[in-house]
Amino acid sequence: MRHHAHAPGLDASLGAQADAAADLLAGHLVAVLTGAGLSTDSGIPDYRGEGAPKRAPMTWQTFSGSENAQRRYWAGGHLGWRRFAAAQPNGGHRALAELEHEGVTNGVITQNVDGLHVRAGSKRVVALHGSGDRVRCLAHGHELPRAEIEAQIGRSNPWLDAMSTDAALNPDGDAEVAAYDRLVLPRCPVCGAAIRPDVVFFGELVPAERFAKAAAMVEEASALLVAGSSLVVNSGIRIVERARREHKPIVIINRGITRADGRSVLKLDAGTSELLSAIRDRLRR
Repeated sequence: MRHHAHAPGLDASLGAQADAAADLLAGHLVAVLTGAGLSTDSGIPDYRGEGAPKRAPMTWQTFSGSENAQRRYWAGGHLGWRRFAAAQPNGGHRALAELEHEGVTNGVITQNVDGLHVRAGSKRVVALHGSGDRVRCLAHGHELPRAEIEAQIGRSNPWLDAMSTDAALNPDGDAEVAAYDRLVLPRCPVCGAAIRPDVVFFGELVPAERFAKAAAMVEEASALLVAGSSLVVNSGIRIVERARREHKPIVIINRGITRADGRSVLKLDAGTSELLSAIRDRLRR
């Protein structure tokens, strides 16, 4: 195995960066952790990537403590949902699915709620922060497709569907809506209770059973590849720390710095779609 200097912008060319990553990962069973930066090429923005506008994501405390906050969330979510649901997997998602099928990786741990890994063909996916295409009843835990609730919102709020869909889309699929206080809130069609998206809000903990599945993937693997995450959210850094404690090589691909740059064997300051595709091609050789 060759040894490479640990620095962003390690190599001048994409090919050289892919060579360095593939050289380090060759022969390993690789666990993969992905973040919002992987989905930017699918039209879903990143909260923290280079050039990302400053956004204040809604916390669980805000959502659960105010019906007006729930109106803001569901109004924005309704406008953003059509674009969020229409997003397509990009080359990075497809490359990771193919590497799993070929036995190079043991699946994907993702901080994203967009479902694009599954749609790209990945079979073993641990979605740390849940899935944007499901909702849950707050009273009894009834689980429902998000599309069913979006249809309900449209029927109760025809004025909302008449609004422009050009509002800025956020990484969790919502958009900015000025007149959200008019919204008739959606309710569980089974029991009539308030509902929530089946995602982990900022300020909530990842369910213990879900994190255990992610930790098991790291335990099974002999290396960790991080793609498109700044690792600011604790769920991601906890995954990286598990790999570090077990002395497994860590490769990070991300535009800009991450909280784990100093813990990686190799950090590449680059976009994920082209680089993951190039790494896939080299690991196949």
